[in-house]
Amino acid sequence: MQVIRPTGMPPAALTAATARLRSARKAVALTGAGVSVASGIPDFRSVGGLWTVFSPDEYATLEVFQRNPAKAWELYRALGRTLLGRSPNSAHRALAEMEHQGLIQGIITQNVDNLHQQAGSTRVFEIHGDHQHLQCLHCATLVAATADHYQAAEIPLCPHCALPLKPNVVLFGEPVRQLAEIHAFIAGCDLLLVAGTSAQVYPAAALPALVRAGGGRLFEFNREPALSATEHGQVEFLFLGDVGRTLPLLLRACLAG
Repeated sequence: MQVIRPTGMPPAALTAATARLRSARKAVALTGAGVSVASGIPDFRSVGGLWTVFSPDEYATLEVFQRNPAKAWELYRALGRTLLGRSPNSAHRALAEMEHQGLIQGIITQNVDNLHQQAGSTRVFEIHGDHQHLQCLHCATLVAATADHYQAAEIPLCPHCALPLKPNVVLFGEPVRQLAEIHAFIAGCDLLLVAGTSAQVYPAAALPALVRAGGGRLFEFNREPALSATEHGQVEFLFLGDVGRTLPLLLRACLAG
């Protein structure tokens, strides 16, 4: 494994990483909470994150929503207010430009903030759903979420069946979204860029191993080694530091080469 940091002159390792990305037949990005931190959205598990205030077992399960939607909406309002008005950062924009340049084929994200799409990425698989819509579990109606939904004290109701709506995000106890499509999309991936995630939460955690099993290679972009320190291993290049600096660094090197 070669380590690349966003300081000093571009090292020889950056040249090698650039060549690897430019020659990939099908490169894909897998992103997590670390990509959105610079946009003002804290990692749920970090100090001050939502899970330090709202216990997932107490607020974020499907059973809690079905039994006590008013309590579940305490968490949803807090999350909604956290996401309101956020804008893409340099990491989102770098990945969008990589797609536009044909360097990556798309993004699989664990985030629900829609910032990849706002940055211009067009092929985004949201494995944990999205926070831009509310859903009815009874009739599957989707309603566009508004700021009022997260400011009002009332629980929003389905316009068709009048049952409580929940954000269109995956709760504990619910299946993840688009998994079959994601597996079909990642088939043939020979380079996976893992950015802002430790890739420890399944089923996203299985994707690096799937790529490796198919003979593909891994790049990691994190502040500290995460993926490269797990059983997935075999990371070819570790871009160590703020993803808002390391992803643009790789993009600039590709465009300059």
